Amino acid sequence: MESIKKIFRIGAGPSSSHTMGPQKAAIIFADRNPQAKSFEVTLYGSLAATGKGHMTDIAITDVLGKVAPVEILWKSDVRLPFHTNGMLFEAKAEDGSVIDSWTVYSVGGGALSEGKGHDDMFFTNPVYELSTMHDIMKWCEKNGRHFWEYVEECEGVEIWDYLSEVWDTMQKAVERGLENEGVLPGPLNLSRKAATYYIKARAYKPSLQSRGMVYAYALAVSEENAGMGKIVTAPTCGSCGVVPAVLYAMSRHHEFSDTRIMRALATAGLFGNVVKSNASISGAEVGCQGEVGVACAMASASACQLFGGTPSQVEYAAEMGLEHHLGMTCDPVCGLVQIPCIERNAFAACRALDAQLYASFSDGRHRVSFDRVVEVMKKTGHDIPSLYKETSEGGLARGFEWE
Repeated sequence: MESIKKIFRIGAGPSSSHTMGPQKAAIIFADRNPQAKSFEVTLYGSLAATGKGHMTDIAITDVLGKVAPVEILWKSDVRLPFHTNGMLFEAKAEDGSVIDSWTVYSVGGGALSEGKGHDDMFFTNPVYELSTMHDIMKWCEKNGRHFWEYVEECEGVEIWDYLSEVWDTMQKAVERGLENEGVLPGPLNLSRKAATYYIKARAYKPSLQSRGMVYAYALAVSEENAGMGKIVTAPTCGSCGVVPAVLYAMSRHHEFSDTRIMRALATAGLFGNVVKSNASISGAEVGCQGEVGVACAMASASACQLFGGTPSQVEYAAEMGLEHHLGMTCDPVCGLVQIPCIERNAFAACRALDAQLYASFSDGRHRVSFDRVVEVMKKTGHDIPSLYKETSEGGLARGFEWE
């Protein structure tokens, strides 16, 4: 498995696969074609279907347009073999002839791939020798250690500097989101709700306050993402509100130290990494179960660890967090990361707290393993019809069009 740094990417929203990835690809292509007189970029599959809502074209033209004029072609009815989020970059000479072309895929979480395996320019040597939770738990049992200690063992102590930056960015996203008000970009004219939820939650007695606060924190980060603010993928932009909401609540309401929060982040990243390595975190490939479902699993694991869960209890919490999102479709209205994405982050954050509590009451033993749920999620995602996987052609998105 790769470093968990690739699960926690710091950047601007609204979409890791439709904004972060294409922008990164554009930067690479611009750097290798500084003499180009024009560019033509063809977007395929899901990128073309919901790219306008996700501002894919803006992410690309903002980069390539500084070198030469850019033309964007949209081919939503064409799916390239490796992944639905395909892109063809072409650099042209003054006479219109193609001087360089590059096919690349945005595979989720801001990551890119050429679909070439070990020959891929984005291929990196594995950081983690183990890639299933079964094997990692055996390591924990053998060595008397916890999940975050396996992360440190593989990544080195320098991972804590990176996770400190991640945690700082998450906290600032929550706090900005609680202050910002107004309407989010796009034709839905959706008003931000985090500030209102936060104020209303504070008016409740303490026993009822916690859930309202978690809603507010998740809404805050998700709305910052929708407004193209600076967030952390966890594991994607579309699901970026779940883990920060849970950990912010743990920090502020349960007074866990930053050190323990970062250890919880390491564990969350490890669970997200297992899913990314063995299945997918791309909504365009497996639906929202790979985004919000995985985020819930990550948050469940981190919360359970903070409350003293054993490795088996933490694994159980994560298993429930993902299991109860199996089959969730990705059907964003108008292709925007707003409806139903923002609400889903808030509900998933609370479901993560339920999963950790349920697991904490148990002895950690259960019949269905996390690895099994990951396997089922992958198969379920491939069985879901394409119109329910970030194309905005079915489900809640049906009948809404970008004007």
